[in-house]
Amino acid sequence: MHEVAVVVMDSVVPFDFTVPLEAFHRTGRYRVRLCGPRRTVSTELFELKVPHGLELLSEVDTIILPGHAASLVVPPRVVEAVRAAAARGTRIASICSGAFVFAATGLLDGMRATTHWLAAAELAARHPAVDVDPDVLYVDNGQFLTSAGAAAGLDLCLHMIRRDHGSAAAADAARLAVMPLEREGGQAQFIVTPPVAPQGAGLEPLLRWLEANAARDLALADVAAHAGMSTRTLNRRFREQTGTTPLQWLHRARIRQAQHLLETTRHPVELIASRVGFGSATAFRDRFKRIAGTSPQSYRAAFQGGQA
Repeated sequence: MHEVAVVVMDSVVPFDFTVPLEAFHRTGRYRVRLCGPRRTVSTELFELKVPHGLELLSEVDTIILPGHAASLVVPPRVVEAVRAAAARGTRIASICSGAFVFAATGLLDGMRATTHWLAAAELAARHPAVDVDPDVLYVDNGQFLTSAGAAAGLDLCLHMIRRDHGSAAAADAARLAVMPLEREGGQAQFIVTPPVAPQGAGLEPLLRWLEANAARDLALADVAAHAGMSTRTLNRRFREQTGTTPLQWLHRARIRQAQHLLETTRHPVELIASRVGFGSATAFRDRFKRIAGTSPQSYRAAFQGGQA
């Protein structure tokens, strides 16, 4: 069974350390335990008994660093234990301001990372060797992963479950959490901006139609005709309600469907490209790389998890 340790210290954020406990434990595929440099720690709301010391980090497969107060001075013993675990190949992930603990070890130097958008500038200022991206929900560097605040920690946990055991196991975990397996967009959607004026009934029926008809050769005029509006009005409504254009949204829907086929079948890439509405495998590969950040073949190798 995959062993997970969650490191807690004074000022730990309760939500951040309970998310991995719930997400991993409920799959039945992980053993999750709390550890820390002290056996009793204080949060803003309560005191917590910690059953294990830092020696646990030498025994586990994955270490989670939940959010703590950004002002926390990370004890040298924690830094040394996390570095030693990293040298053994242990996977290490942070949630929210846990990135400050992670960055204090030096392991994120030269890497892309994220944290809660409110703390991103501070993280970048304190650790200039870390490439801080404030606009994403999580960053996967392979052995080292970081996530944004609060619910993004659950996004990251689901991503790791998917990496370990395939999309079916991750989808089960997402359903238990009443959470989509993937959320579109990044933290930018949560940064406070002036509210957009309501736009009536919304685009949900049209989005469902686009999802169901993604494999068709649809032009903007076809989508506008189905919606019963001009292409100009359609583009404006899409920008206001989704932050993107109809055709960009359609491309993302096609890539989501392709990801499912890559995870659950052994169909050739060329066949998948055709089934989700791309005219050529080359166009499909280019669009997939642009949206998913990797090639279809690499995505299949990472996420199929023996489910096909």
